Amino acid sequence: MPSSHAMLRFLGVIGYPLARSLSPAIQQAALDHARLDIEYQAWPTPPEGLQTRVSGLRGESVLGANVTIPHKEAVLPMMDEVDAITARVGAVNTIVNRARRLHGYNTDVGGFVRALAEDAQFKPGGRRVVIAGAGGAARAVVVALLEAKAGAITVINRTLSRANRLVEDLRPFARGSELRALPEMYASWAAVMGSCHLLVNCTSVGAADFEEKSAVPADLIRSSMLVYDLVYHPAETALMKAARERGAGVIGGLAMLVYQGAASFELWTGQQAPVDVMFGAAREALEAGVARGR
Repeated sequence: MPSSHAMLRFLGVIGYPLARSLSPAIQQAALDHARLDIEYQAWPTPPEGLQTRVSGLRGESVLGANVTIPHKEAVLPMMDEVDAITARVGAVNTIVNRARRLHGYNTDVGGFVRALAEDAQFKPGGRRVVIAGAGGAARAVVVALLEAKAGAITVINRTLSRANRLVEDLRPFARGSELRALPEMYASWAAVMGSCHLLVNCTSVGAADFEEKSAVPADLIRSSMLVYDLVYHPAETALMKAARERGAGVIGGLAMLVYQGAASFELWTGQQAPVDVMFGAAREALEAGVARGR
């Protein structure tokens, strides 16, 4: 309960629709654990209400917000400041209100790398990576991998023009990493999977609301690779199941979700995030069937 001495402050998640967001469960558990007088809310916001919602974040009692689909790109020009990584990704998922100035961050980048390091003990430096998808999540992942000096990154997407655009946008930051796009077809997968060290699924194929199938041809998965599926519900996707059956290393999307949330928590509060508490809250919410989204 808020103390009588402190003004209750607010955080929230901005997206549309928001019925399935995990963020309120994860963040409120962390805030309560830290005994902070802060309430984390879901703020469903249709596109036409976005400008008004973001302006409201400048209020004295509001610390900031998370941003999720479909607004991550749209809020970028509404920020007073963004850091270089966020500008590179072209998307904001965390907003911090500092003296009524809005600072935009993308914690997906750090969340992805931390999950690789802590949950899979994988270092991307010099490695060959294949990415399925070319949306916002893929952009954050490619930026993270370029920062980590991956040896080669191949982006495979159904719409080749979208993958090409991602590659061209980020090529100036490649600094020695090989970066290319291929159309989604069996021949593309076959050409790159043989030398792949890390496969990342950045599509929603395999998620609970979608057809239960592997995002990548399962017969091309090899035991020497790590398969990282950003989907976290169900806990084991068809891709992860196929990878395990073939002896590959496997990591699901829940770790990235929690770690990016932990980074947001730290930006807002200046305190170390209680990651174990956040994992527990995320698993509990999933088991309760509360969430599928963010």
